[in-house]
Amino acid sequence: MSESSTPTSEMSELSVEGGGEMSKAQLKKLKAKQEKDAFKASKAAKVASDVADKVASDDNDPLKGTAYGDLRMVQSVCVTDRKWTKVEELNEDKIGTSVLLRARVHNVRSKGKSAFVVLRERVSTVQCTLFVDDKTVSKGMIKYVSSLPSESIVDVEGIVVKPESEAVEGCTQTTVEIQVTSVFCVSKVVEARLPFTMEDASRSEKDLEANPQLARVAQDTRLNFRTLDLRTPANNAIFRLQSSVCRLFRDTLHAQGFTEIHTPKMIAGTSEGGSAVFRFEYMSLGTGCLAQSPQLYKQMAICGDLERVFEIGPVFRAENSHTHRHLCEFTGLDMEMTIKEHYFEVLDVLDKLFVAMFKGLSQGDAALVATVNQQYPAEPFKFCTPSLRLTFAEGIKMLQDAGVEVDPLGDLSTATERVLGKLVKDKYDTDFYMLHRYPMGIRPFYTMPCPDDDNYSNSFDIFMRRGD
Repeated sequence: MSESSTPTSEMSELSVEGGGEMSKAQLKKLKAKQEKDAFKASKAAKVASDVADKVASDDNDPLKGTAYGDLRMVQSVCVTDRKWTKVEELNEDKIGTSVLLRARVHNVRSKGKSAFVVLRERVSTVQCTLFVDDKTVSKGMIKYVSSLPSESIVDVEGIVVKPESEAVEGCTQTTVEIQVTSVFCVSKVVEARLPFTMEDASRSEKDLEANPQLARVAQDTRLNFRTLDLRTPANNAIFRLQSSVCRLFRDTLHAQGFTEIHTPKMIAGTSEGGSAVFRFEYMSLGTGCLAQSPQLYKQMAICGDLERVFEIGPVFRAENSHTHRHLCEFTGLDMEMTIKEHYFEVLDVLDKLFVAMFKGLSQGDAALVATVNQQYPAEPFKFCTPSLRLTFAEGIKMLQDAGVEVDPLGDLSTATERVLGKLVKDKYDTDFYMLHRYPMGIRPFYTMPCPDDDNYSNSFDIFMRRGD
């Protein structure tokens, strides 16, 4: 049979088993099978051709390696004069300028010949755009960017432009976006799937209550993948605010003549009565304790004529309790000073200290505070200058006037402190106040009695946000 024979002529020459020609039904079935096999072969050839074209296209893309691709591992091979711009610094003043960013891929959206990438650096985000023009952006570049896994670290270079819309929603940098000219991956995420997304881990309780279908990231999951959890804007901001608190505390006390000291944390015995202690075996010398407080050492420094001292350091207390007021380990901000005439000198220093910290956080770190508020909403913290001071007796009277039964010489319970805080807020419009002249019977033995009434002492406590 010649190659030019048609399937019909071919089938007409075939015979069924046992002799004779095929029936019409058999011929029809055979024809359908041949057509199906031919279609599969054609489809496979097209797929192979498309793959070959794509590979050839990628290999022939002049922008590959020059405008996009994976960077080699950073091994301190050379030092260049490149300057990276921080995402938080991008604003309308930089429109028209070329910038180089190093940030994480927050998310990627691509469609046809365009791609939109949101980059995140710490708590700041910015939108980057790519549109195919075969000069600065190719199809291969769009394909490469679309394949970048979330949380990968990239170097992106581009022009700062004003967005077509009035503001970029979902980004901290709302008034600008980056028109990308190059993108290189510095560190690519290798896991096929992360344990949770930044979007899920950044949701507020209000959002979760409004839509129960949204994914909730459990605390155990957050702690098991703490590195990822720290990348959420709120957690990142909290750590930076903690750093600001310590800086403001240190700078303010330095300006008032204080000296920073560093006291031992492994000691031979308890450093403060009334709280449990962590014990451990110290070499072969016996049992040691983790310091519950630097109080003893601060007083030694004062007696050593340092006059004004402070310390920022860890404090350990073996308190087997389940309240927000009990911690086994925390960072303490302690200060101690000599008194010339009156313990109000200490209150004056603390007044300046707290007001400086409040102003520093609300003014210098307003953006960080706002970031935390997005996930953990809270009403603005209010304080007055100078800070409000109330005697213990004045606080008791406010409680009694509000119908609260309280012992005028007894200690205040947590619930009572919260009630007093609310009364103070309603009357004085402040979340911060000082309560002094506590009853002598509820203070430590070393507290100085008031000279005009032995029932009270020269002592004080400081309250913020209704005692919370």
